Amino acid sequence: MKNQPVVIVTGASRGMGYWIAKWLSSRGANVTITARSLNDLQVLENQITGEGGSAIAISGDVSNPRTCLGIVEKTMKQFGRIDALVNNAGILDPISKIAECDPAQFQQNILVNLAGPFHMIRESIPALRESKGRIINISSGAAVKPIASWGAYCAAKAGLSHLTRVLAVEEPSITAVSVRPGVVDTGMQALIREKGPTAMTPELSNYFIKLKKQGKLEPPWVPARSIAWLALNAPSELSGELIEYDDPRILDPSIELFGTIQDVEQ
Repeated sequence: MKNQPVVIVTGASRGMGYWIAKWLSSRGANVTITARSLNDLQVLENQITGEGGSAIAISGDVSNPRTCLGIVEKTMKQFGRIDALVNNAGILDPISKIAECDPAQFQQNILVNLAGPFHMIRESIPALRESKGRIINISSGAAVKPIASWGAYCAAKAGLSHLTRVLAVEEPSITAVSVRPGVVDTGMQALIREKGPTAMTPELSNYFIKLKKQGKLEPPWVPARSIAWLALNAPSELSGELIEYDDPRILDPSIELFGTIQDVEQ
């Protein structure tokens, strides 16, 4: 695996991050997987290595700059290079109107969703310049659409998308893309259904509840496949864009490269 690409995936213990790492390893990429839960990371690490892949698990919170530095340093020590960084770790809380929002919770959201990617990016840039690599930031429809009671999340994701655009201007040798992954069946959606009835408007809360009941949430492996393709192959002409996970420019080649979930689970 020495000559294979090296990708860091944050928030890799579950949901999209888990599947991004699985897709990448299925095509021989070396992956550094990070999240707060070491036990879950070790399960994924064992799966990947058991299938002949190469992975290292590093637990930690990306809101801590020292954690971000450590992730990059350990990746370089293990693999000697970095070809892509996927900033997937994120939180939704606080679900609260701005007038009633806990300032500490608001700040923590910004630390995880915006400052965390900043620190990961900053520490990774020297290696990514060398490899002419890629930065994939997981954004959201909330970056462009105001959603009541999601003030911190909306602000952080809007900031992350614009940070991506700035990166595209500042770092021409690096391809930086932000992705809207759609409405995905993850723990974040479960949190919305749990807290929504008391913290959101009835119309908005019922909308998300109906999505689950009607089976309209996207399985996490679907957007993860597109994101994994971008980590390996994002063309430079996409740099700075906020792109939909099902945009044919990335969906079609991702299916061609990775196949279906049956292929990755074999």
